[in-house]
Amino acid sequence: MSTAYAAMRDRFLAVDLDTGSVPTTSLDGRSLECVAVHPASPERVFVGTFESGLHRSTDGGESFERVDDVPHDAVMSAAVSPHDTDVVWAGTEPSRVYRSTDGGGSWEHLDGLVDLPSSGSWSFPPRPQTHHVRWLEPDPADPDHWYVAIEAGALVQTHDRGATWEDRVPDSRVDNHTLATHPDAPGRAWVAAGDGYAETDDAGETWRHPQTGLDRTYCWSVAVDAGGDRDHELVLVSAARGAYEAHTASRAETYVYRREGDADWERLDGRGLPLGEGVTRPVLARGPAGGSDERGEFYALSNRGLFRTVDAGDSWTAVKTDWSDRFADQTARGLAVVP
Repeated sequence: MSTAYAAMRDRFLAVDLDTGSVPTTSLDGRSLECVAVHPASPERVFVGTFESGLHRSTDGGESFERVDDVPHDAVMSAAVSPHDTDVVWAGTEPSRVYRSTDGGGSWEHLDGLVDLPSSGSWSFPPRPQTHHVRWLEPDPADPDHWYVAIEAGALVQTHDRGATWEDRVPDSRVDNHTLATHPDAPGRAWVAAGDGYAETDDAGETWRHPQTGLDRTYCWSVAVDAGGDRDHELVLVSAARGAYEAHTASRAETYVYRREGDADWERLDGRGLPLGEGVTRPVLARGPAGGSDERGEFYALSNRGLFRTVDAGDSWTAVKTDWSDRFADQTARGLAVVP
């Protein structure tokens, strides 16, 4: 059974992708921010909230308990290492990073992050006296290497599991929202940022900004299906003209774009995926296979529901769930798909 773990603003859902049913809903009324799970341990789920900290489930999301060792109410990001499912990272507001090496039972603060020279310029505009760790992305080729996206201000890195930090490089994005990596593409990473799209093929030392065809550059989510042949890698990104059009349902107008290899971006209009006016920015995820033998499966979660493509975005179908009207004015917060 394949499952999509979906975080909307005020509810966590575990969606059976074979039947479209939602056997599990929980964390009602919480202000959710992120979800993290590893395909090898799908019973262990982590959900960050804005007002009540980090929550951990050991039964596939049927029940959750708060993680007291992460002493912040706002947990904005979480990720499980692809190298060791017991290694879990969490990022907070204010910007701090915590790590667990026992599957989330105990946590330690990885200090030094806010000592970086650029930290004096970090600021989240609606709350100008603070900033947060919006995204954590492990390098699937190197267990010591992690990318850490600060909203807003920097994309920083560590090459020694958080013992020391490396500041942003000149051509990286500033307002980073999400990153993607792929186990078949060592050294590569893709970024969706408020100041545009970026990608690297040297593990973040330098970045390119291919924008042709991307007529909206406030990018929110990115998903990648990359085989060994770069000419056929598939990148999807969701984007709007600005924050209000991305996040506010009454003013929303967002789209999903596709790029294959080094081609120009293409907007995926009229293919079964709700886009445009009234649609808050979709959160994207690669399918549970996502390898070179089975390519082109992606998922998109928005206020209009959960949708799947198996042909790289040429056509989309709704995952048959009873999508509550309560989500009509919400933004999707997180999406993880496991076999």
